[in-house]
Amino acid sequence: MTSDRPDKEILDLFRDEVTRHSGFELLVNTYQKPVYWHIRRLVIDHDDTNDLVQNVFLKIWENLDRFREQSRLFTWIYSIATNEAISFLKHKRTRFLLPLGDVESDLAQSLHDDPYFSGDEVQTTLHQAILTLPLKQRIVFTMRYYDELPYEEMSAILKTSAGALKASYHHAAKKIEKYIMNH
Repeated sequence: MTSDRPDKEILDLFRDEVTRHSGFELLVNTYQKPVYWHIRRLVIDHDDTNDLVQNVFLKIWENLDRFREQSRLFTWIYSIATNEAISFLKHKRTRFLLPLGDVESDLAQSLHDDPYFSGDEVQTTLHQAILTLPLKQRIVFTMRYYDELPYEEMSAILKTSAGALKASYHHAAKKIEKYIMNH
């Protein structure tokens, strides 16, 4: 996460026609890595993640002038990134007419085959456990566990109450714990 100061600087630069590209470059430099890892944890595959990150920043470029600052820039960007990842996973499921479990199984296999994943056995088992979760729980778990987002921030991103997110995270953590104990 970043402070609000860079957000103001980014927005001021972007809204000035002369410095628009500098503002967007600052935005990309500030948010590209966290967006990449947020999406990567959901879709697993490096190449798919890169494609989605490009889509996210294209949408940001096209819509940033309409950003109303009702939330932090980070929150708005993470909402776009999360929606892109969800759409991708739903499209993958319907394109191949796969049940949910088959998509997650395919993602788990791609985790093993991915030359960009350098995790040890414990990390691999954790990722496999996360992939057994329903999509919403997986998103909530990754946002809380990896990104350490407060529930209020997650609530703004996911348009869900903080209480529901806390319950979702608790259930996800219990399922992951059970999976790890059995594997």
